[in-house]
Amino acid sequence: MKDNFSKQALGYSKYRPQYPDEMIDYLISFVNNKSMALDIATGNGQIAHKLTAYFEKVYATDISQKQLDNAIQAPNLVYRLEPAEKSSFDNQAFDLITVAQAVHWFDFDLFYKEIYRILKPDGVFAVLGYGLFSTNSESDVILRNYYYNIVGSYWDKERKYLDENYTTIPFPFNEMETKSFENHFIWTFEELIGYLKTWSATQHYILKNKSNPIDLIREELKISWQKNDKKVTFPLLLRIGKLK
Repeated sequence: MKDNFSKQALGYSKYRPQYPDEMIDYLISFVNNKSMALDIATGNGQIAHKLTAYFEKVYATDISQKQLDNAIQAPNLVYRLEPAEKSSFDNQAFDLITVAQAVHWFDFDLFYKEIYRILKPDGVFAVLGYGLFSTNSESDVILRNYYYNIVGSYWDKERKYLDENYTTIPFPFNEMETKSFENHFIWTFEELIGYLKTWSATQHYILKNKSNPIDLIREELKISWQKNDKKVTFPLLLRIGKLK
């Protein structure tokens, strides 16, 4: 798994959008037993922390110590520095395993073999994510130019799985039919820019060119942002399955 997010770990914890409680409640409704849960590639721990309200014990793993250093704490939440494809957990340990906005980075064959090892026979596996957000039509034109043209060539090849709303990832499970969800926010201009900074393509551009690509759109975007409603909508992605 690639570590694209250590460098901006603090920004990631501050600006990455949360998943709505109704989506987590819906996911939990598929889970029969609530003893142990695991959140893989947990980042700042936002999903793991939400799971602590439902499960006796929650584990969360990531390959970035900096991400874990910025993660949300809870008494029944344990963080471990581990790769997704090779964990230290016992066989058939978990009632629920989640991975949010990260499965596209994994070695699918190794990862799913590990899920089959550590998930209980009646356990639930869930992939969560969010696609490219939309906002007012004027700002959308600027932001899509940024996404596709300015930093388009700097996205890792794995990003295509998100562009395809996770419909094309391998998913070797008995899949449940799920409802659709969206997330809505009102963002300040600082929050908008902060989120764009967390994009791996933005960071790759900065590393290669020693300049910030956001500067190419900042003023035009600021003008359009200030005169519009500042509403942001994320399409949320959810796939839920059980062992075959």
